[in-house]
Parts: sequence; C-alpha cells; structure tokens
Amino acid sequence: MGVEKKDLIINGFGSSSGGSFDEVSVNGKGTVVGDIECNKYDCNGLGNVNGNVTADRVQINGKGKINGNLVGRDITVDGHSTLGGDVTYESFRISGSCSIGGMVKGERLKINGKATIGGDCETEEFVSEGIFKIGGLLNAEDIDITLYGECMAKEIGGQSIRVRQKSYGLIKIFKTLFPSRLVATVIEGDDIYLEGVRAKIVRGNNVVIGKDCEIDLVEYFEDFTNTKGSKVKEHTKL
Repeated sequence: MGVEKKDLIINGFGSSSGGSFDEVSVNGKGTVVGDIECNKYDCNGLGNVNGNVTADRVQINGKGKINGNLVGRDITVDGHSTLGGDVTYESFRISGSCSIGGMVKGERLKINGKATIGGDCETEEFVSEGIFKIGGLLNAEDIDITLYGECMAKEIGGQSIRVRQKSYGLIKIFKTLFPSRLVATVIEGDDIYLEGVRAKIVRGNNVVIGKDCEIDLVEYFEDFTNTKGSKVKEHTKL
C-alpha cells in the first residue's frame, strides 16, 4: 500500500515549504516556498508559490501567482493571475486576466478574458472569445477566434484558421473606441477565413478575406476570395 498523502491548507498570512500532497489550498496571502506536487491545487486571494506546480487539477483565482512552471491536466485561471514560467496542460481555460511569462503547450486552450503569453503557444485546439497577445508563434490544428478587442501574435500557423469580429449591433461607438482586430506578421494554414485582420503575408490552400482586413500579400494554392471593403495589396497563386 502507498503512503496516504496529506493536504496542505494555508489561510491568511501563513507560509509553508513545498512537497508532495493530496490537495493544496492557498488562501489569503498564503505563500509556498518550493515545488509542489499534488492531485488538486486551489489558489485564492493573493496566494503565491515560489516554485513549480505539478497537479492533476488546478484552479487559480484572485491574484494567484506561480513563479515557476505549471503542469496540469485540467487548469482553470480566473481573476488577475500571473504564471511566471511555462504551462503544460490537457485543458486550459483562461477567464479574467492571465499573464504567462513562458510558453504554453497542450491540447485545448480557451480564452474567455485576456491572456498575455510571452513565448510560443502550441496547442491542438485554440479558441478565443476575448483578447490575447502572444509574443511568439501561435500554432494549432484548429484555430477559432472571435475578436472582442485588439489581439496580437507574431506568427500564426494551423490547419483550419477562422477569425471573426464580434457583432456589436447598434452600438457602433463601442466598436470605434475598442477596435476588434488581429495583428500578425504571417498567417499560414490550409483553410483560412479572416475578418478584422492586419497581416503582411497570408498563405494557404483556400483563403477567404472577409470584412475589415488589411493584407499586404495573399499567397494561395487553390482558391482566393476577397470581400469588397478589405484591402489586399497583392495576391498570387502558387
């Protein structure tokens, strides 16, 4: 029989060393110094970990902070959280505001709020219904983006890439004050549909340029469609 793991619960201004636990709950201004391995990690308030976290399930709320790397099967981040290192996951959902210092890598990433990723983002499925800034490459098999503000990525690559603007209906002044657009240097994929995109190069098999786009060059292998009102300076069939 294996040794039963204990729980680590920190409330208020408490602090503890890292280690191996069943469940870890850091509340208030609780601090953990060292790496954590556990089945469930729950952080609320101003919880802070000066180390790496490896867990099956991760829930970070408030202004939770992890200064090292985060590895988890199912990760949910709410509030205004900061992750200093890399994030590895199966399922990763970001609500509120989350800043990630390193790269993210996993199977499914969904952004419902605001995400800032310092490095590359490599995931099987990328779904965004919010705002994001990716310092490196966004690479995913399936990319589905609904723009609610300005989003940025250095380069974007995928099999299926869909970028659509959120419809504001009659509230046109909101769209004017907070433009919904995606800015990237290069976008490359098999099937591409774009709205509200500014890019230097778009390259794909089937490319549809929807409304409110500004593209310097479109390169396509099979089909290309340009919607009236979008600016494509040059297009060429490869």
